[in-house]
Amino acid sequence: MRLTGLYPGTFDPVTNGHLDVIARACAIVDRLVIAIGVHHGKEPLFSADERIEMLQRETAGIAENSGAVIDVVTFDGLVVDMAREEDATLLFRGLRNGTDFDYEIQMAGMNGAMAPEVQTVFLPASAEVRHIAASLVRQIASMGGDVDAFVPPLVAERLREHYGS
Repeated sequence: MRLTGLYPGTFDPVTNGHLDVIARACAIVDRLVIAIGVHHGKEPLFSADERIEMLQRETAGIAENSGAVIDVVTFDGLVVDMAREEDATLLFRGLRNGTDFDYEIQMAGMNGAMAPEVQTVFLPASAEVRHIAASLVRQIASMGGDVDAFVPPLVAERLREHYGS
């Protein structure tokens, strides 16, 4: 039986923390669908196409090393509907701290009520990436700070290009 998981998020931008969760999820499933949330009325830093391209590029090595298939898609509805559409039975969520857990456990309960066939799997962030948040990466980059320790080199370059630093 082929096991498919879904890892939803905005990935704006993809960080080393996201890649940590992706690599660990690929050790569990045969196929991982990375679902980029595209919500109308929300203006991301990078377009959906840019985020797809960066994720595909940054996860190619993970797919090769793990043997898992990684697909990158966009969605604009409920996560559980996307999971059903992709035949995913596992929903991966990364946890950095207790605040993340409080929010994610509530979401897991709501998702479980709507789609009991989809199980949420919490992956605690590795110690070396636990402090990374995409919102903080954007803030540091916007102020001309060095984000090289928080994102892959391609993403750091794209941030510098975007902010002209």
